[in-house]
Amino acid sequence: QAHLVESGGGLVQTGASLRLSCAHSGRTFGSYASYTIGWFRRAPEKEREFVAAITWSGEATDYADSVKGRFIISRDNAKNTAYLQMSSLKPEDAAVYYCAFRRRGLGPSPLGYDHWGQGTQVTVSS
Repeated sequence: QAHLVESGGGLVQTGASLRLSCAHSGRTFGSYASYTIGWFRRAPEKEREFVAAITWSGEATDYADSVKGRFIISRDNAKNTAYLQMSSLKPEDAAVYYCAFRRRGLGPSPLGYDHWGQGTQVTVSS
């Protein structure tokens, strides 16, 4: 069992910041000594796309080119929560944001992630 719950989405203006949270729980997470959390997003009529990922230790991260320098992924393992700090938001960042579980390593393909949250909506007005 794996439960991931995203929160922190909302409506903001261009240039604003938001911090998304991904609270995760369940036996799946307790079964592994380490795991990766990734963030993806899906805008209307577009494919789901990779945003960022972070390994258990936090030493390794990966970002989509479109968010590098603006978004920061982090995690607090004691709280079983991962975060996505988004700054300098643009209208093209508007999407439903999802967090997901990956057994190990980093990777941009959603196929490498086994469990997903329900998503949180981010809307950016111009």
